[in-house]
Amino acid sequence: MWLTGSSIGKKLVMAITGACLVLFVTFHAVMNGVALFWPNAYNIICEFLGANWYALIASMGLAALFVIHILYAVWLTVQNRRARGVDRYAVNTRPKQVEWASKNMLVLGVVIVAFLGVHLIQFWAKMQLAEIMHQPYVAECGREIDPANGMAFIYMAFSQWYTPVIYIIGFVALWFHLNHGFWSMLQSTGWNNDIWLPRLKKIGCWWTTIVVGLFIAQAIVFTVQAHCPDKCKAAMATECCEKAAATCCDDAAPCCKGEASCCENE
Repeated sequence: MWLTGSSIGKKLVMAITGACLVLFVTFHAVMNGVALFWPNAYNIICEFLGANWYALIASMGLAALFVIHILYAVWLTVQNRRARGVDRYAVNTRPKQVEWASKNMLVLGVVIVAFLGVHLIQFWAKMQLAEIMHQPYVAECGREIDPANGMAFIYMAFSQWYTPVIYIIGFVALWFHLNHGFWSMLQSTGWNNDIWLPRLKKIGCWWTTIVVGLFIAQAIVFTVQAHCPDKCKAAMATECCEKAAATCCDDAAPCCKGEASCCENE
């Protein structure tokens, strides 16, 4: 089959799946922007995108695109290395046109996959998967958190010091990966002339910089908000924080720690 038997076919599959993933990443950045300004609206979106049949179909389709993209990336990398054979070790200089991201797309992809694993554990497993399993997440204070309460899970995740660190590293890798992949996927579909290729590189750079810049800004704001008791109370429910504060600071929900009333009964 042409899509699997030729290098051009494999690159076309990479381009199509990559384009779909770029659109999803852009949608995700916009959705997170809703959480910054309209928390209640964000929770409504989370409920809409819960374990409903259409959301599950979309999730499975997205997962399939991601897996296909990874498999074809590894396939192409192995194929290229086999084609070059031992000669690849004799290369001392590379053309200036060969970008750093182009030479390290697989490595960048591995970093992104590791970052995605953390993201899925912190959010998808506690939200859509929990709704599918009918096992809502139980906070440290003993209160069950509605899987659709996306704001609560955002504040829980970003109350941990390592979350913004992991996310920013993942976003930087995503920038390099998307910046190269954006124009590369269009080049694979025939937009590779001397006029359009420079334009596509500029468009790709602007697009990825805006999207990734939004992600990084959101991570910083969420981290600040996660350490604000009032914000956390609104997300986790007042009774949860009050119950935690009535016991001990160390047993309080993560978002409630640091509140003045927390240690009154110690």
